[in-house]
Amino acid sequence: MGFSYMVSSIEEQLKKVNAEKVKGMNATFQFELSGDNHGIFHVNVNDGEIELIEGSSNNPSVTFMMDAADFKNMIEGNLNATSAFMSGKLKIKGDMSLALKLQSLIN
Repeated sequence: MGFSYMVSSIEEQLKKVNAEKVKGMNATFQFELSGDNHGIFHVNVNDGEIELIEGSSNNPSVTFMMDAADFKNMIEGNLNATSAFMSGKLKIKGDMSLALKLQSLIN
């Protein structure tokens, strides 16, 4: 299960997001994964529209940095995002309130 698996898993979760929950939100969430299956992708949220794009954004609102294996565990429900952050497995740069909002959108 490589990088493309993880991207498609996130894409599936994003398809389930209620557009009303992101109405009025304009943000870019960037994910930088290290280790085996490393890669970068970002999610643009623009007033109810959600788009996942492989590669980096010029100006992300918030960036999540973690090992790809830990990210896989997180999206599969085997690692809690808060626990990952508190233990240093997940690093967040940028708008922390958006980071918290993202967790509520995809859970």
